[in-house]
Parts: sequence; structure tokens; C-alpha cells
Amino acid sequence: TAAIAVNERDPDLWEDILSIMEKLVPVRGDYRHNAKYGWIPSEQNAHAHILNCLIKPSITIPIENGLMLLGTWQSILFIEMDGPQTRTVQVHVMGE
Repeated sequence: TAAIAVNERDPDLWEDILSIMEKLVPVRGDYRHNAKYGWIPSEQNAHAHILNCLIKPSITIPIENGLMLLGTWQSILFIEMDGPQTRTVQVHVMGE
């Protein structure tokens, strides 16, 4: 489970975001999903599914003259919530 966001390009802010995510939805919380699949280590990931409901799994970024229109300090963040794992990111470019 992963998500994509646009936010400021600041590693300290990224650490703050990860810290808040862990406080809101602890990895080792008491989740029925995890209990249901207790014998499957890869399914101890209820926290990731819950976080995915709070963070968008996709974003839209306008493009002008072949360039993404991001703010001066903005970056695209890939947020891994259940990994590390090999992921595939899809990019769709749509015309006007």
C-alpha cells in the first residue's frame, strides 16, 4: 500500500509527516484485520490500509509547455506504507 502527495521539498517536513502518520495510525495498533490474518506476516498491514484512506493514492498535476506546474518548493512524494516493496508507478498524461 502506497500513496502519492505533493508537498514541500524538505526532509525535516517529511520526517514530521512520517511521525504524525505513526501517531495517528500506529504500525503496531490493535487491528482486527491483523488479527484475522495473524499467521500471514505480509498481512500485518492494517495501518497501511487505513493511512491509504487518509492520503490520496493518486494526484493530478497540470503541465504547461511540457513542464509540471509545481510550486517553487514543491516535490512529488511517494509514501510507502507497507514496505519496502517493489512498486510500479503509472503516469498518465491527458490533453486538453
